[in-house]
Amino acid sequence: MQLLLILGIVFAIGAVGFALQNEVAVTVVLGFWRYDSSLAVVLLVALCLGALIAALVSTPGVIRGQWAGARLRRQAASLEKDKAALELRLRELEAQAPQGSPAPAAPGAAPHAGLKPLMMAQEDANGNDAFGGQSLILK
Repeated sequence: MQLLLILGIVFAIGAVGFALQNEVAVTVVLGFWRYDSSLAVVLLVALCLGALIAALVSTPGVIRGQWAGARLRRQAASLEKDKAALELRLRELEAQAPQGSPAPAAPGAAPHAGLKPLMMAQEDANGNDAFGGQSLILK
């Protein structure tokens, strides 16, 4: 955005310099309207009109971007507040939990089912499927 502003200023300076070097009388005709003036005035008016039109065209996008940014900042603040509340709740629960080792797993039980048994519907030695229930596969 700043680069565009700098380029616009450089362009405006160049246009003013060009207009000041060309003091020729010109006639601008638009429909039934006719305007006689110097080339410098006509170029400066055209430059100002172009800048005004560009500003009017870009304003809705800039406003939308500012609104979106404000909405995202509010959402981020809300999420940070929720995160802090959850961290506080976690610390409270950890303080309430009994000190010591976690509960032991059931003997002979795998810590996880694994993807292959799930996909292949394999059974263990007891005839249970990967979910711990009786297999429905007919043999």
